[in-house]
Amino acid sequence: MRTRLSRALPAAVAVLAVFSALPVSAATAAVREPVPYASPVDHPSYIVTVRRDLDPADVARLVGVTPVHVFDTALHGFAARLNPAQVAALAALPGVETIEEDGTASAG
Repeated sequence: MRTRLSRALPAAVAVLAVFSALPVSAATAAVREPVPYASPVDHPSYIVTVRRDLDPADVARLVGVTPVHVFDTALHGFAARLNPAQVAALAALPGVETIEEDGTASAG
C-alpha cells in the first residue's frame, strides 16, 4: 500500500522538530579528546621497513620482537618498541631497508 505524502509529512516534521530541539552539547557530550601517543620510557618505538619479498612479521620475530603494527600499503614493514640490541640485530639483517625512531613529522 502506498503512503500518501499528506499523511507522512506531518510525522516527518514532528521527528525533525524533536531532533532540532536537542542541545548541541548533548550530541557531543560523549565524544572524548584523543589521547596523544607516548612511547614507553624503557624502549622507544621504531618504524622498520623491509624488502617487499619479506614478511615484516617474520623479520620482527627473528630478533624476538612482537610488532605493534605491520604496514603493507604505503610502507612495507612494522612498528615496534626496540631495545638497542634489537636495533643492532635488525640493522645487520640484509632484508632490512630502514630503521627510524618513531616521532612527529611536520611539513614546512
